[in-house]
Amino acid sequence: MPHTFEPVHTALLSMDLQTGIVPIYLKEQSAPFLARTAQTIDRARASGMKVIHVRVGFRPGLPEVGTRNPLFAAVKRSVQHQGLFAGPTGEIHPAVGPQEGDIVVMKHRVSAFSGTELDLILRANDITDLVLFGIATSGVVLSTVLQASDADYRLVVVSDCCADLDQDLHSCLLTKLLPGRATVLSSAEFLESVA
Repeated sequence: MPHTFEPVHTALLSMDLQTGIVPIYLKEQSAPFLARTAQTIDRARASGMKVIHVRVGFRPGLPEVGTRNPLFAAVKRSVQHQGLFAGPTGEIHPAVGPQEGDIVVMKHRVSAFSGTELDLILRANDITDLVLFGIATSGVVLSTVLQASDADYRLVVVSDCCADLDQDLHSCLLTKLLPGRATVLSSAEFLESVA
């Protein structure tokens, strides 16, 4: 059965599409990825869906990061890795960046929900459905889907607006794990659904 959208109750989450991250994951495929992602965001915005950009960021010295979190503790120990999330490289890529009326949420963990005001914003705006994508499929997409599913949001994952360094894992998540919790659509299928 095709997914139907009620835009007033739907938010699109564009996650971790930061200037320093996109080329690491997409390499020579960055331009087509960004073009179809921008088109997806534009269609959601035009349909009346709330557009929310999620990005990783930290205060100076990374006080949000403790030593018991292996992933982010490694970032805290590396000035080079911290550079991915600060200054121009830490900003959302301009090809898919925020426009007037969009919301930007800063996160300090993998999931878009952990320690952020995202759930508060969604509930304050009577959002029941989420359309989401981002980098990486095995990181922010997986973590956010699992948390959103447990919070009873109806979910759509836009598959070709997701990327991961591990292509086998990316494919496995999109074809085997995520369909149990979300409707998985291509960007073309999404565009057709909200045409």
